[in-house]
Amino acid sequence: MGSWPDGHDRREPSVSWSPTSGFNEDQIALKQSAKAFAERELMPHMDDWERAGEVPREIQKKVAQAGLLAVGFPERVGGDGGNLFDNLALQEGFMEAGVSGGALTAIFTHGIALPHIARNGSQELIDTWVKPTLAGDLIGSLGITEPGAGSDVAGITTRAVRDGDEWVINGAKMFISSSVRGDFVTVACRTADTGAHGISLIVVPKGTPGYTVSRKLDKMGWLASDTGELSFVDVRVPITNLVGQENHGFYYIADQFVTERIGLALQGYGHAIRCLNLTAEYVAQRTAFGKPLNANQVVRAKLVEMRRQTEVARTYTLEVARRYAAGESVVAEACMAKQTAVEAGCWVADAAVQLHGGMGYMRETEVERHYRDVRLLPIGGGATEVLTDLAARLLGYAPDKK
Repeated sequence: MGSWPDGHDRREPSVSWSPTSGFNEDQIALKQSAKAFAERELMPHMDDWERAGEVPREIQKKVAQAGLLAVGFPERVGGDGGNLFDNLALQEGFMEAGVSGGALTAIFTHGIALPHIARNGSQELIDTWVKPTLAGDLIGSLGITEPGAGSDVAGITTRAVRDGDEWVINGAKMFISSSVRGDFVTVACRTADTGAHGISLIVVPKGTPGYTVSRKLDKMGWLASDTGELSFVDVRVPITNLVGQENHGFYYIADQFVTERIGLALQGYGHAIRCLNLTAEYVAQRTAFGKPLNANQVVRAKLVEMRRQTEVARTYTLEVARRYAAGESVVAEACMAKQTAVEAGCWVADAAVQLHGGMGYMRETEVERHYRDVRLLPIGGGATEVLTDLAARLLGYAPDKK
């Protein structure tokens, strides 16, 4: 082995890349376990779930029984313990196996539906909704986005008014993941006319009169994620379904923004890792003009650029996650990590389709699915343009408001 005199490594590189830097030994083992589970239990059914437009409910229980559903949630609320990096390692394993963005979202929607309840909710709400969901028995969703208010959380208009010992809710929500299968939705409602200071979170169970999934949405990608438009017409729920304090909902939501954006960044570079590995294998096997595609310098250069962008995105994302876990304020950095990683994911997926040629455009080729799935990431969780402007203001690059 060793090196050439010019310093070049003589070892034959592995076509498949599975990065482990940034994780400790336990997290690496968790990642490998999650990847093996996904390859065995999820990947054989991915095409069926894409066509059905949803992941079967029983998968939640299967993932829970494997010890992979409740990672990152404290044991007091029914979780398996662990920290942010445990959760990142687990999901990185799923994505390396090839799990679609839609399936990943469908399985782990509780990652955005439950934290507000687990951290701020009453014991009754935790026992009723959090614990059963983490056990795989229930499915929850988070209702924030509205037809007229996307990234502008402070501009929501769905209203909840107190009437005795009940809330009466009227309004609509849009693009709500897992709401078609969901057993409950944590709804952001306006409870006072004070902008961001007048929003509350209220749990609404499925089957409550007046609460309906008005339609299941058809999307370009994330086909395995059931996504709905929700309608609330004089929906009545108990006062006790309020999460935490009244008019504190915006702060509860904002508290989760950093981890949500780190998670979306992971999806971005996760798609990139999978696309790179699939493409490296394809160009090594596919021949044209009497030689494998990777015999062409232009193809090899493209693979290196795919690897470079993916490594940079992953390294930066995990560094921002490390700083967040250490207690630093990294709101601007999380915005930039998301942008870096999702742009890398989009670029690498596009390059993967190009290097696969005509097959890359076929539904039977996995990179085509990643190409569609990754395109949502610059939009979801805060559009790139909105988050870039937020970062500019936080970094002092915007003029002071007069």
